[in-house]
Amino acid sequence: MKLSCLRLLLLLTAFSPSSVAQTDAAKEPTANPGRPTVATPATITPVGYLQFETGYLGATHSPEFSSRYSLSEVVKLSIASRLELLASIEPIARSNTVAGSENNGGDLYWGVQGVLYSGAGAKPTIAASYFHHGYDDGATDFDIGSPTNIVALLASSDMKQFHFDANVFFTELVQNTVRRGQFGQTLSVSHPLTGKFGLTGEFWHFTQPYLRGNAIGNLWALSYAPRKNLVLDVGFNRGLTASSTRWEVLAGFTYLLPHPLWQARQPALRAPRKQGHSL
Repeated sequence: MKLSCLRLLLLLTAFSPSSVAQTDAAKEPTANPGRPTVATPATITPVGYLQFETGYLGATHSPEFSSRYSLSEVVKLSIASRLELLASIEPIARSNTVAGSENNGGDLYWGVQGVLYSGAGAKPTIAASYFHHGYDDGATDFDIGSPTNIVALLASSDMKQFHFDANVFFTELVQNTVRRGQFGQTLSVSHPLTGKFGLTGEFWHFTQPYLRGNAIGNLWALSYAPRKNLVLDVGFNRGLTASSTRWEVLAGFTYLLPHPLWQARQPALRAPRKQGHSL
């Protein structure tokens, strides 16, 4: 009897850590990467959790530069189940042009994204977003420029292990006080591979009103998620027109902080009404 009890105690001790780990993994929040694709998911991050999207981008042969290397950071925070705040910045960008090399800070954007319709599975989630160009330190621009204002319509859905993100952009470009409208479309398709790997392919297009041309590209990326709140990515983009950036190499990660900045409010429980007694 004592031997049986000892064996039971050892089994419980051995399995307790794995049970706790499985419970913690189940409660761990899930990151919602918007990088490295041009398209942004219509779905937003969990409410109250800060998400950081950090990346490196190297590019060659664009209308404004022969080569360009930069770091970028996007911060996202959902303050409600249908409302997300966003900020995007390039802390530093190094460009090589005909005039020589230069180091500058890149663009700063701030914006908001709202979910208009929450779908599931094949029923798409529909959202809209707005971004404003808040600061520019003079770094060279890519083939799509640096829009002053950006309005986008976004849709995301899942069908047969494929995830789809489609965006339509309406932007405003300003050059020497001359304002022009710019339009863009992008479609991103992702599919899980073996283990924790995933593959993404994207086709995107933007008009170039000042060049009277079109920037078109094809992007491919490989992702790896060692944890639910951490996703690593690496990929490349190939420009398909003469006025498009020829090559871009991308690498980075998305990290969702494991603890919320605040606890979501739980609906208050009403006390049961007392039943009256009939006389």
